[in-house]
Amino acid sequence: MKIATWNVNSIRARLDRLRAWLEKAQPDVVCLQEVKVTEAAFPYDAVREAGYHAAVYGQKTYNGVAILSRVEAADVHRGMDDGVEDPQARFLAARVGAIQVISAYIPNGQMVGSAPYAYKLDWLRRLRTFLERHFTPATPLVLCGDFNVARDERDVAEPAAWEETVLFHRSSRTAMEELLGWGLVDVHRRQHPEGRLYSWWDYRMLAFPKNNGLRLDYIFATQPLAARCAAAEIDRQERKGEKPSDHAPVIAVLGDSLPS
Repeated sequence: MKIATWNVNSIRARLDRLRAWLEKAQPDVVCLQEVKVTEAAFPYDAVREAGYHAAVYGQKTYNGVAILSRVEAADVHRGMDDGVEDPQARFLAARVGAIQVISAYIPNGQMVGSAPYAYKLDWLRRLRTFLERHFTPATPLVLCGDFNVARDERDVAEPAAWEETVLFHRSSRTAMEELLGWGLVDVHRRQHPEGRLYSWWDYRMLAFPKNNGLRLDYIFATQPLAARCAAAEIDRQERKGEKPSDHAPVIAVLGDSLPS
């Protein structure tokens, strides 16, 4: 199974790139974030022509997540169903074959100490509670997405410049590690323990040419799948060229094929 996650920063703006990338990379499952369209406006026909089914949780202009899969997804959950009134479309879970797949877009948080930052930390706690309610660490599960958190200094080109920001603050990182403590493995980190590989670069100040980036996008897996991870990579090529997203796709190969 080849699974990928990609914050496309508007599927309308990136649709041609997405279709070309699907043809090139041939993933079995792709988790998308920031699709920035309602479910009704999602380009289902274009995705179907590329060979994929789409489960979507959309929102006009902002946020929005999707799961594209060769095998049609089942048991689709939009939102964490935890009684919290949350109008932001950031969470989508589904079963693809025998594997549970979650596409998540964690809030940015804007500024440390602000109400949006409290929402971010609470969102990560809610996500762990969702996992505890519905699954166990023995469940074959992948949690993919843009987490808006760099885990440690190996994931930031200039750690000192970011340590007081919402993307690298110690409280963000603590919340992330508490989530992983449920029973998740960072498969890219396992394949590349040295780090210094990034998935996001600001559009400004020549951040990409200078490789002044952060690793904010992850594929986390429970041990039954993480143990089968044969490879993981960040496709930097997709940050180049005309009208790129500011994020690059992250890809992992888990075993030899998609379970049925």
